[in-house]
Amino acid sequence: MAHSQRVSAFLHQQIAKAGGWIPFSEWMHHVLYAPGLGYYAAGNTKLADSQANATTHLSGDFVTAPQLTPLFGQTLTRQIAEVLKQTNTAHVLEFGAGSGALAQDILEALDAQGLIVDYFILEVSADLKHRQQERLSRWGTRVQWLERAPEHFAGCVVANEVLDAMPVEVFRWTEEGALQLRGVKSTASRNTASGSAASESLAQDFMFEDRPASDTLTHVMQNRMPALPDYRSEINLQAEAWINNLGAWLTRGAALLIDYGFPRHEYYHPQRHRGTLMCHIQHRAHDDVFLAPGLQDITAHVDFTAVAHAAQTAGLDVLGYTSQARFLLNAGLADILAAYAPESEQLRAQTNGAVQKLISEAEMGELFKVIALGRGVVDPLIGFVRGDRRGSL
Repeated sequence: MAHSQRVSAFLHQQIAKAGGWIPFSEWMHHVLYAPGLGYYAAGNTKLADSQANATTHLSGDFVTAPQLTPLFGQTLTRQIAEVLKQTNTAHVLEFGAGSGALAQDILEALDAQGLIVDYFILEVSADLKHRQQERLSRWGTRVQWLERAPEHFAGCVVANEVLDAMPVEVFRWTEEGALQLRGVKSTASRNTASGSAASESLAQDFMFEDRPASDTLTHVMQNRMPALPDYRSEINLQAEAWINNLGAWLTRGAALLIDYGFPRHEYYHPQRHRGTLMCHIQHRAHDDVFLAPGLQDITAHVDFTAVAHAAQTAGLDVLGYTSQARFLLNAGLADILAAYAPESEQLRAQTNGAVQKLISEAEMGELFKVIALGRGVVDPLIGFVRGDRRGSL
């Protein structure tokens, strides 16, 4: 809580400097990425530490697919290997590598196939980068960390749960059909209590305030959805810019983007009138974005139609789009599971449970989607041979 109070003090300073109000995208950027303070920039533990025990030892705030079981990475590697062979390249670039579990599983699986690659990681979190370096040290200089995206890259790009953590703009349609941009301001009277009372006041330090959106943003949203009265949601312009940049430096190969989200007609569905913002802290999910700044993750679901349109505008091909369950089954998860020889029946049961979570429609199987964007790659890829949903975008 002491750390969160320091983050709150920093946020109050930023709001004051801006004249008393900042767009939510700026707030989200600060609470996640402010140097030494933000959720991903400070030293708090974010992810479970062990794949084998990720479902029972709930350290950190959330569990990603690579933390559940190495079979996720092994299956994904089949798709990566196809891209590398098609493009005659030996380079993999992962954005936001988390604990390094996915990189480890991919490298081990590629090595087993005799595909010796150079593995690049672009990681914004200093403490996660340190965990990755320790975990991947046995590959030596074959694993390299980048400070920024490359100028040119040929190979396979992997981004698992990256787009959802990019700061989003939040908007609201008024009863009169005008678009309002949601921002954050400090509350008029700040609670200065200390101790346990201070922790209760953390969520009371900030509040939303709406202001008229720019003509540009209004035009964009008018082309994406009807003006539904009191409808609140998000637009991830940073993710669209990221895709545009991808088109500038990916000279040959494919990017596999895995995240939770929907095509646009589902994203801006009338029943989803409160948007998709979600917070995670100590394996609890909620929607209070002002709770304990700096101590919780904040995410928004992905508009995959926007991703596809940005890719096409950037000159990339949309090579496939489907659910995580269908992608993993297409890529051979069932065969990998059948060949799996665990050390104990307990580990087999844990692995079966993890695989079920990956593919179940009630768990990650349907909510998470996989989209492949690329250049110079033959369509269809193995992960999309059945159940391709590009038509829904």
